[in-house]
Amino acid sequence: MKVKIEVSGEMLAFVGDGAVAAEGWPDDPIGLAFRLGDGTVSIDPHPLDSDALADADVVLIVTAPACRRLFALAPDVSGDWHLPSDIRLIALAIRDCPLAEPVRTTLRLAKSIELLCATFDRLGTGALVPVDGARILSALDAERIAAARRMIDDRWNQKLTLDDIARACGINRAKLTRGFRAMFDCTIADAIAERRLGGARSMLLTTDLPVSSVGFACGYLNNAAFTRAFSRRFGLAPTQLRAAA
Repeated sequence: MKVKIEVSGEMLAFVGDGAVAAEGWPDDPIGLAFRLGDGTVSIDPHPLDSDALADADVVLIVTAPACRRLFALAPDVSGDWHLPSDIRLIALAIRDCPLAEPVRTTLRLAKSIELLCATFDRLGTGALVPVDGARILSALDAERIAAARRMIDDRWNQKLTLDDIARACGINRAKLTRGFRAMFDCTIADAIAERRLGGARSMLLTTDLPVSSVGFACGYLNNAAFTRAFSRRFGLAPTQLRAAA
């Protein structure tokens, strides 16, 4: 049975393996099921079957009135979307929280709210990519490209080449390049750079490692190249970010 977290009177979260408890749901619920294995989120305005949510890693149950009040949006049809890397990381932080209780529940509660807000923000701006939205791709190729995105998210600080990713995911370079852009609206190089620079920013703010060591840990072999890329992305150099913090 999944762990149940009572976020508020309008929202519940369920985390982990097993079934979702069907009792105690708020009225007029919308269900969001995050499946990290295949990198998707399912949104159902009528989640009546709790057993159908058993394979999800994180489930959010929130009232439609709350969604309309907070986001001016309450989906009225079911759909499946590919998870962007930043939203997937929030869901991973909820599922894999290493802290002991009662801090774990507190963090999971806060992260569940963040996960809801991030998902609806992308949904409202049309930035989520439907699972069936990349029409140039077969279902199998879409799964392979989603696996490529997960590989980038998990191994961003390692040396990754287009050939490495294509070979690992069982898809040719050309189809991977076209399909990745169609599904995620960016190139593979952009996705890798975004994850590396995001990781670098986090390390700069949370560690005392020298800037050159941070750049190296995030896949940059040249400190000057790291500084240039970081400055373009965030508008200030790594040393300036750390000094401001």
